[in-house]
Order: sequence, then C-alpha cells, then structure tokens
Amino acid sequence: QICESSGESLVPCEGECCSVFHMECLGLKAMPDEKFVCAECKNGEHTCFSCKLPGKDVKRCSVNTCGKFYHEACVRKFATALFESRGFRCPQHCCTACSMDKDIHKASKGRMVRCLRCPIAYHSGDGCIAAGSLFVSSHILICSNHSKRSHSSSAVNVGFCFVCARGGKLLCCESCPASFHPECLNIEMPEGCWNCNDCKAGKKLRYKQIVWVKLGNYRQVRWWWPAEICNPRSVPLNIQGLKHDIGDFPVFFFGSHDYYWVHQGRVFPYVEGDKSFAEGQTSINKTFKKALEEAAKRFQELKAQRESKEALEIERNSRKPPPYKHIKVSWLLSVPVFILCIGKVQIQVADLSEIPRCNCKPSDENPCGLESECLNRMLQYECHPQVCPAGERCQNQCFTKRLYPDAEIIKTDRRGWGLRTKRSIKKGEFVNEYVGELIDEEECRLRIKRAHENSVTNFYMLTVTKDRIIDAGPKGNYSRFMNHSCNPNCETQKWTVNGDIRVGLFALCDIPAGMELTFNYNLDCLGNGRTECHCGAENCSGFLGVRPKTAFATANEEKVKNAKLKQKKRKIKTEQKQMHEDNCFQCGDGGELVMCDKKDCPKAYHLLCLNLTQPPFGKWECPWHQCDVCSNPAVSFCEFCPHSFCRDHEKGALVASALDGHLCCSAHD
Repeated sequence: QICESSGESLVPCEGECCSVFHMECLGLKAMPDEKFVCAECKNGEHTCFSCKLPGKDVKRCSVNTCGKFYHEACVRKFATALFESRGFRCPQHCCTACSMDKDIHKASKGRMVRCLRCPIAYHSGDGCIAAGSLFVSSHILICSNHSKRSHSSSAVNVGFCFVCARGGKLLCCESCPASFHPECLNIEMPEGCWNCNDCKAGKKLRYKQIVWVKLGNYRQVRWWWPAEICNPRSVPLNIQGLKHDIGDFPVFFFGSHDYYWVHQGRVFPYVEGDKSFAEGQTSINKTFKKALEEAAKRFQELKAQRESKEALEIERNSRKPPPYKHIKVSWLLSVPVFILCIGKVQIQVADLSEIPRCNCKPSDENPCGLESECLNRMLQYECHPQVCPAGERCQNQCFTKRLYPDAEIIKTDRRGWGLRTKRSIKKGEFVNEYVGELIDEEECRLRIKRAHENSVTNFYMLTVTKDRIIDAGPKGNYSRFMNHSCNPNCETQKWTVNGDIRVGLFALCDIPAGMELTFNYNLDCLGNGRTECHCGAENCSGFLGVRPKTAFATANEEKVKNAKLKQKKRKIKTEQKQMHEDNCFQCGDGGELVMCDKKDCPKAYHLLCLNLTQPPFGKWECPWHQCDVCSNPAVSFCEFCPHSFCRDHEKGALVASALDGHLCCSAHD
C-alpha cells in the first residue's frame, strides 16, 4: 500500500483494511511478534477508496476479504456497486467491462483482477482488461485511468464527424480521436475541455481489438493506419523494452508488420468494412492496400471467435436458469428482528393472544381443511399450532409447514423458464408461497433504475403493500419461475401468518399433473413501456398489464344486453358508446380502452398511452381536442395521431397526405 510493488516479506494488517505492507516500507527489520495493525485501523479513520478523503463516516465493503472503505455518496456513483441489506458490495467485485457491455449476470462472476488505486476491476484475460493497464501481480493491476499523460496534449482528433462523416467545424474529444458536429449531438458548442460520451462513461479499448492508429507521418502516409492492439506479454522482448508508461499499449501494424507503443488518444475502433480513409485516394501504396486487406481478414477472424464463444456460452446457459439464491421463506421473515432491514420494511410478529382462534375440532373429518368451514381459512388467516383447537390435525398451516406440491423448472418456447406441477392439484389448494427479499418502495425504484441502466428486462417484484415489496430476483424459491397468463390456473392471495402478511399462490381450478403453473401478473407499467405477452391463451390481450380480451368483451356484451332491456333512452346511449373505435388512437392496438366523452368523438386510448394510472374521473375529453402548443381548443387535427393545433398555431403544422388528402402532422411520412 506504500510503494505499490509486489515481493516477499509482506506484513498483513490484522485490522479491518486487509492491507499488506513491506517490512522496509514500515521501517521494520523483522516480522513483528504481535499482531500488526496499521495506523488507519488503530485510529478508526479510514480513507475513502474513491475520493481518497479520510473520515469516520466511511463504510466498509460487506465482502469479508475486501477491506475497502467508501463514503456512501461516493460508492453510489458506481453502477457496479451492489447494495444489500447488510451493506454494499463495492465496485471491485464486478467487472467494469462486462458492466459496460450490459452483461450484468456475467459481470459479478469469475476471477477478478483489481486496480490498486481506484474502484475498478476486470475479469482476468484479454477479453475484459483495458489496454494500457499495468500488472503489479497476477491479481493486482494499475488501470489505464492513471496515465501520467496530460489530456491537453494526448488526443489526435480525426477531421470528420463520427455521426455524419463530414468535415467542418468540429467538437473534438480531449481523450480520444472522436470528433462531432455540435448539431449532430443536439448540443451547443461547449467552452473549455470536452469529452465524448464513451470517455465520460469510462469505455476503454481492449486487447485483440482492431483499431485505426495515427503516428504523425507514419511511413510518409497522411492517413490513419489499421492495427491490432496486443497484450504486452505477447510482443517481442525488444518491443517490451521500449519506453512506455501506464495507459500505453503496443499495436501491430497490418501491412508493414511493425510494432509501436501508443495510447488511447491516437487510436479509435475499426468498424466492419471500414475503408473510408482509402476512398478517393489515387496514390495509395501497396503496403497500405495490403494493410486494409489484412485488417478486414483479421477483423472477421476475431468476430467469428467472439460469436463462437458467445454461442457456446448461450448454449451452456440455456441448460439451466440464471443463478439465484434459493430460500424457503421471505428473507427478512426468516431472520431475527435485529437484522438490518432493507429500507423501511418492518417485520410484524403477533402475540399468541392476538392470533384468531377458529371453531374447528380435532374430531372433524378434515379440521381446518380445504372443504371445512374454518373461520380462519375463510378470512385468509393461517392457524397457529399453539392456538388452533384442532392441534396437530390442523390442515391450515401450509405457509408455516411449506406444504408445496412437487414441481419442476422447465424451459418454455417463448417465455423463458417456467414451472410445471408433477402431481394433480385440486381447486383452491395451496401451490406455493411467493418469497424473496422484502424491500420498500424507494429501494424498489433504485433496483428498477439500476436494472434499466444494465439492460436487465426480467423482474421478480411483487407488491404486498405500498412500502412492502417482495423481490424474488436475487433470492427466492420455485414460485419465481411461474409465468404470466391471461387465462391463469393460479392466483395470488394475501394471508396473515403469525401476525405478518405473506403472499401465497392458490389453484383457481383443478390442475392435472404435467401442467404449467401460471398466474396473472396484474402488471403496473412505469411510463409508456409495455411488455408483449406470449401466454398463448385464447383471450390473450397481447400485452402484460392489459385486461384479457375475452373478459373485457364479455363485460361489454353483458352491459349491452342489460341496456336493451331498459328504456329507449338508455338504449340510445348504449348504441352511441358502440360508435367508439376498437383500437387505441395513439398506438393502434386493441385492449382495454378509455373512451372520449366529447360528442361525436370516436377516439379511444390505453391508459398507458395517456400516461395515466387510473381512468379519468367525470366527463373527459381526449388530448385530440387541445392544441399541442398552448392547450387551447383545437381547430386543425392530424388524422393519424392525437396531435392537433389551435388557430394561432395551425399554420404549417399540418399537410395533406397521399392517403386521399387526409391531414397529417410532421410525425408521419
């Protein structure tokens, strides 16, 4: 921790930091007889591994062998940090490169190589480690972020925009060769230094990557030259001995087969079929032509290797579900009350005197059973073994005794993994308990945000109450594999067990052995995003969170039937309701729709397309009747979407389309 060098005679600190030191760096001539504790562990003021500022408000990483301390605000800046009930796992236990590639499941697995100076870690091997990193030992490195090269003189930028490939007045990145027109990025020309989005996000070049390199007038050529980034250990010894620093890496030039040390400021990635630097040039020499051919060939070789590796990994992963920790009951319910809860979640434990007592008797045929008249079962209370009159014969303790029918995890056609029962199940029978980590709403939103940032699309969250949500993602049981169906054979029920609310899955009908177990997710969508449903049921609505078609159609038919039996005035109103369109005017899909109440307006919408969570109250007019600019009454209407305009803003807003001259706004071709 002092000289940043490996070697022998290392003295480990027996305190919380897990650091090691050379004896000579500590001024010791021999190994200490007693346990050695460093100065920081003695005074209790550890330094934040991110901002390097000491203090007593820092918290330790929850991994026992880590020993890194952080301010909570500092560690939350890293997307690779994982917050748990007992604290957090710092970014050094998650591969930065895999996290950049949105491969969140792979990111935290495998052997890591960690940076000695900052919270960066990579999987060992050329596939993830950033080019230009300096190895200190087999599992310790100094990453390329610690280059001593000043940014003001490091980058050699290209003379064209990376978006439109044209020249002109360009905005140049200070850390890499990227250049852009400000208008192509929809920003104003910034003042001072500026870095592109890839550099801001920490995206790095890797070994075995084909790149374009600029070395002044390399070989008297004005163009960028194709090359491959090499691991320093794989280049000739004389090249390894050339002067270089942290952040520098060797490249192999195609065509000439030379090596040279460069840095990120003179290199940018090669793209498949990239020959733009040679187009229009009449004086290209044979070496450069050969370089282009070799680069294209090598790029295809590496692409084939990468695809083969990915296919093998996909095939291997398809044999079993993604990893999770199997638990028997919801995690916070299975531990003592003094364990730290995730957020504001509190565990409720009832006193025996507060638990309701049913009227069943031990002599009954099936006391507290499915077909009994047990009051607790009717009110969805589980009997307590010390309170129930039926004693050991009580059949209303399925949650506590975990009386689940045998089931197995299966691979479905279009819905990932599912759950199938191995034996027949009666209607109303207990199937499973939905268990996981108990979190509050704030933690739930943080997890969803983190999942979106990492392109995670599978969620296992089930709301019990507003501030009580079960997340079966990291921890759960077989119930987490049950798929959604618009015509399910199971349903969720909230039961009170020993004073606390728990969620059980119960059969809606008789289920034969070998049948997949499903329930309706009743999904609440955040924003306009909708998940397509693949349940295959006849009444499938097409999307999760949209009421099944058959149920909705049946309800409408019943309303029409009742209306016909009533007076003529009521019948006319019913017929008028049928004039509304069957598809949403915003997205064009069917399903459960909200109708506009304005006279003669046939438009209908999904609640999600209106950014509403519940139907509007009272008489409601759709957004087609308000100007998009000022919300005043509209006089000009787009006939393909809800865009409309008032007299002050209609000029030039709509044009006649090729479809019989129907007016359309700029959102349509």
